[in-house]
Amino acid sequence: MSQPTPRPIAPNDSLPPVEPPSAGFLVQLFLVPAIIVAIIVCVWLAFHWLAHLGNDPQAYVRTLRRSNEGRWQAALNLANDLRGPGGAALKTDETLADELGRILSEEVSSGRTGEQSQTLRLYLCRALGEFTIPAAAGPLIEQATRAADPQTSRAAVEALAVLTTNLLAAGRGAEAPDGIVPAVVTASRSDDAPLRGAAAFTLGVVGSDAGIERLVQLAADDNEDVRFNAALGLARQGRDESLDTLAEMLALADVAPPPGSDDPVAQSRRYKRALVVINALRGVAALVDATSTPPPAVIMERIEALEQDPVGDVRSSAAALLKKIERLRKAA
Repeated sequence: MSQPTPRPIAPNDSLPPVEPPSAGFLVQLFLVPAIIVAIIVCVWLAFHWLAHLGNDPQAYVRTLRRSNEGRWQAALNLANDLRGPGGAALKTDETLADELGRILSEEVSSGRTGEQSQTLRLYLCRALGEFTIPAAAGPLIEQATRAADPQTSRAAVEALAVLTTNLLAAGRGAEAPDGIVPAVVTASRSDDAPLRGAAAFTLGVVGSDAGIERLVQLAADDNEDVRFNAALGLARQGRDESLDTLAEMLALADVAPPPGSDDPVAQSRRYKRALVVINALRGVAALVDATSTPPPAVIMERIEALEQDPVGDVRSSAAALLKKIERLRKAA
């Protein structure tokens, strides 16, 4: 008995039956991506708007007084605008400086401790440091001595160094405004080492007899970063009390990681050592400029040894300093 001839399989016989798309499928296909795109656009527009507030001081103040998590971005933009070429009018606006000081004080007094609040305080301090009027010093002096908030105190102390430099460059007095040195000296007595280090740097910028006296003490601090900043500050002021610590900095040995190692910690240690040595060379150069006198023999020996340093930037900095000293000797 013959078998029936099978019917050829049509292409559509192997496909599942076609059904109309469900509402859930359409939502996933079209609505969800549209919402994601809309959110991205809104975020971009918000940051674009914050970045283009322009030089309207009240626009900045209104944004900073709003209770939202994006205020730190406005503070950052303001600090950048003050630092930029178009910030000349903002730098002398006493009303703006007073408003920023009040916002900073209110934020600190609010008790908020999250990252957004801390970042806002940091950029408010930086913004105040960019002014060229003494009115900006008051809020920073207030925050510099707040022992309960060393991070904000550190930002305020660092901003006072920038503010002092700006005031002197603008011809607004030959010395730092009253209150800055006592506040920074107080901050330099903190148990927080990073705050003491920042205070040492700022005291080297502002100078004054009280500041230099405190720098001499800080040059013997247990923390090496504090000692190093104090020595650089003393050198900037032309004080030879910096020499012992500068010699210590120049003697730091290279800490090259093992061959083939890409350990970021080891790379960071080597970078920091090179930075410390280069800063020490700059400190010696500042001392030479201030005193018009070549450094003592122990310092010279260490500078000469650094001409063979494994780090290229250290070698070039040492060679440049030796040329400077040689020119000074020839001119004498």
